[in-house]
Parts: sequence; structure tokens; C-alpha cells
Amino acid sequence: MKSLREATNISSKRVLVRVDFNVPLKNGKVVSNERLKSTLPTIKFLKKNNCKIILISHLGRPKGERNEKYSLKPVARELSILLGSEVRFFDDCININLDLQPKEVILLENTRFYPEEKQNDKEFSKKLASIADIFVFEGFAVAHRKNASTVGVQEYLESYYGFSVEDEINKINAMVKNPEKPLVLILGGVKLSDKLRVIEHMNDIVDTILIGGAMAFPLLASKGINVQNSFIEKGSVELAKTLDLSKVVLPVDFFVANDKEASEGNAINANLIPEGQMGLDIGPKTIELFSKIITEAKTIIWNGPMGVFENPTFSAGTKIIAKAISNVPKSLLGGGDTIAAIEALYSKGKFTHVSTGGGALLTLLSGKPLPALKSLE
Repeated sequence: MKSLREATNISSKRVLVRVDFNVPLKNGKVVSNERLKSTLPTIKFLKKNNCKIILISHLGRPKGERNEKYSLKPVARELSILLGSEVRFFDDCININLDLQPKEVILLENTRFYPEEKQNDKEFSKKLASIADIFVFEGFAVAHRKNASTVGVQEYLESYYGFSVEDEINKINAMVKNPEKPLVLILGGVKLSDKLRVIEHMNDIVDTILIGGAMAFPLLASKGINVQNSFIEKGSVELAKTLDLSKVVLPVDFFVANDKEASEGNAINANLIPEGQMGLDIGPKTIELFSKIITEAKTIIWNGPMGVFENPTFSAGTKIIAKAISNVPKSLLGGGDTIAAIEALYSKGKFTHVSTGGGALLTLLSGKPLPALKSLE
């Protein structure tokens, strides 16, 4: 793969940069601008080299139709503030007439307003590529998506990866391929199916795997434990029976209640959950058990909260585990829910690397290639 650092003769060239500006919006304003900030070094490098900079991204799930709820216009305003200069916004990503000046930065409208984007349609890819001379992939969080704007355009343009993608690759490789031991993998969240391949692939690499969140329930159920009304993804118990669990540590107790909106919960052993109730957070014995293992680790990889952290009643597990991880020498965190949890409950400054990618990180941890990076080879 070629880094943008290797690009030559790019002055005055039109550079199409695929960023990931899929950020939360509220009342027409960007709520979290971390993904925007991560692209600033690449944008500033291109400005310094007198390039004409065209940014493209998706936002949300508009299902292939124009929907103002998912417009990137507010993002252009926020990026203008961060750059200290105007970012011109275009209300389409194709069928546009561009008259750009060197150092100018523009942002095109949501690529997912067109169904051809997710279909990686050849003609749509050509249209996107036709407005530029060079392509830079700077959206690690969508590196696992085989879309027109991530993979398709690379067939028609000289392509490089940007600085934030380079940073992600280097930091993830350092902790996965050459970790300081003991290496502990912590997985949470709802669906076991999303992380089944991660468990299988990482089993030979890690020393211990800690599993919390709802994905622990099918694993417990596969051992014959009745988890009552706790959420179990359809078909996941059978999936659980196929796994090597020799390195897996499961919760021994949970905070339980009748529903996830409950204002209080009781700590109950995992095999004694009352009829009609469900596990909504790891319990105190599990917190103590997990914290001891984390304290002895040298490297931690974490994806997925330990419970329904959005409800303060069931946020303790995720919060205390986050605090324990922050004291480990090296830590890699990723996933939208994980980042949301640490933003709500803790501080991102305490961790070695917080990845912008959730699905992309899980794909790497599954041992599978990322299509957008594979195309760059």
C-alpha cells in the first residue's frame, strides 16, 4: 500500500478524500467531532501542497434516498470551524460542476443518498472518480465496506491512504501482532454472531478472553444455565457450542431486573436469575474477577460495553472496567458503543488508542482483510 507521504507531483491536483464523517447530530449541530479532528493532518497536508480537496462521506442510513435528516451540511460548518477556513458544501456528490482553487476544501453531500454507493456500482464509481485526479482513503471506520466510495473509485484513480488510517494500522498492528503479554481481550455488546470469528481467531493470540454484555448469555445457556428472560440472539446458543471456551472467562453474577428501563437492580448469581427477570449488567463478583485479570495484563483490547450503560442503574460494570483498563500499560478500544460508553462514563485520554472503527476493527481481529485497504495494495 502507498501512504500519502509517498505521493509526488500533487500540487494543483484535484484530490478526492474518502473520510468517515458519520458523526452524531443534534439540532443541526455535530455532537462529537473526534472523527473530523482525526482527518485534519491529512487535509492540512493537502492544503500545504496546493491541492484542490474534495471530501466525500456517508452519514447514517438514508437507505439510498435523499433525506435531509442525514445531510452533511452541519458537518461542513463544524469542519470550517476546526480548519479556521471555509469548507464549501455541495448538495450532491455527483452531477456537480466543480471550479476549485488550490488549497480549497469542499464537502460533498451524503454518498448514501444513492443506492449505487452500497452496491459498489461501476458507473457510480466512475462518476465519483471523474471529478478528481487522485484518491486518498482516510476513513478507517468504513475500511470493511466494499462501497463505490471506498473501493470502486480506486479502479480509476491513483490511490493512497491518509495519515489517520496509517496511524490506525500502526497502532492496531503493534498491539495485535506484537503485544506485551499478558494480552487480554474484552468483548461485550449484544450479538455473539458479530464477534464469533473474533473469538475464534484471537483464541491463539490472547491469554484470556473476558466476555460481558448480552453476548455472554448464549455462552452461559450453552453450558446448561437458565438465564431466564435475558436477551439471547436467535441461533446463538448453537453457535456458542462450536466455540473453544478454554480461555474464556464468563460472568459469575449479574445485576438483574424486569426490564432495561428499571430504576434499580439486584445482584444475583448467574445460575440463579429469578424467573421473569433479565441480566442487565455484570455483577460485583464479576467486576472483581474481571478487574483482577485486567490489573495483571500488559495489553488490553476492548470492544463492547458490559451492560446497558445508557441506564445509570446498569452502568457500573462498564465504568469500573473502563477505569481498570485505563491503568494498563497498553490498551486498544474500538466500536461505537464502547466509545459512547467511555465518553459518557469516563475519559478517552486514559487509553493508548481509541480506534475510530468498530466493524473495521472487528474485521481485523477476525483475521480477515479490509476491502478498502486490500484494494490499495
